[in-house]
Amino acid sequence: MTAVPEGFRPFSYSSAFLDAVGPLYEGRAADGTLVLGLRIEERHCNRRGFAHGGLLMTLADLVLGYSLISVTGRRGGVTVNLTTDFAGAVQVGQWVEARADVQKATGALAFANCYLTVEGKRIVRASAIFKTPPQSSVSAPHVADAPAPSAVPGG
Repeated sequence: MTAVPEGFRPFSYSSAFLDAVGPLYEGRAADGTLVLGLRIEERHCNRRGFAHGGLLMTLADLVLGYSLISVTGRRGGVTVNLTTDFAGAVQVGQWVEARADVQKATGALAFANCYLTVEGKRIVRASAIFKTPPQSSVSAPHVADAPAPSAVPGG
């Protein structure tokens, strides 16, 4: 299956790295929370045919960082720590969704958690600490300002 689920659109941010990882899609949960989505392709997999753990960690880091931007309006944060637990595997063709929850953002640090799910089942749990810039030093990128796509079903 290659269809993108209803409520998702191509991710509004692009870079050579994101292009290599993706294609990524973004949506919003009913509460406005950013949701990133990715359809797993063969190129995303390890030799055993499952999505590579490094890819899943990258997706977690991305949703954590962009959720922080969306919540605080500050960009330029740097991941200081990323702890990841794998609770399941992802196969070619499966759709992975990533959602984050920003726990706390201070002047210098931010703390957030996320889950990656496939068909509603949690496959990855991650938590991160970010070093954040002073609020007055940067402005939010377009991901925080972009019109929100329609709500993601089940979000």
